[in-house]
Amino acid sequence: MAKSTGAQKLEMPSAESIAASAQEVAKRGLPPVEKWNPPFCGDLDMRIARDGTWFYLGTPIGRPGLVKLFSSILRKDGDKYFLVTPVEKVGITVDDAPFVAIDFETSGDGDTQKLTFETHVGDFVIAGPDNPIRVAYTEDGEPSPYILVRRNLEALIDRKSFYRVVDRGIHKTYQGVEWFGIMSSEEFFPIIESAELDA
Repeated sequence: MAKSTGAQKLEMPSAESIAASAQEVAKRGLPPVEKWNPPFCGDLDMRIARDGTWFYLGTPIGRPGLVKLFSSILRKDGDKYFLVTPVEKVGITVDDAPFVAIDFETSGDGDTQKLTFETHVGDFVIAGPDNPIRVAYTEDGEPSPYILVRRNLEALIDRKSFYRVVDRGIHKTYQGVEWFGIMSSEEFFPIIESAELDA
């Protein structure tokens, strides 16, 4: 009987096979990808651009339903992104955030105000303690606003939506410093220090 001389080489799955697996588990709702621990099969030539466009083998994926399906099995481990099914795990490239918040609606006023964001793949999320808004700044001072969508996956808030968020902003003392920011679900999210805004 021949002995095994090394670890079994895993075959790289295709986007089609991953989509088929995802479709099967998606029938039961948003898949619990954080609970799965399948073997890593390598990196797939798939990329999410900063504007939310998904590419496979350098070509944009033009079917919104397929993009939504892939987004449902997306997981972030450390700084890396993976598509995960119960039987396989493949790495993909994400240029910035995996989702884009394309719009939001407001309800309530003052401290009870709630901002409900919609992503380009159909997620709806209310900004609050469990889904915070944060703003990062480039070296030249340009803001990049994000909201946590699910697990540890964020959406980049698009420019038009961010302008509308800023229109509803207020000044408030935050950690002992005066900040300009936004209220949602009784939580204050700082955007920029008031002194810098005035300057």
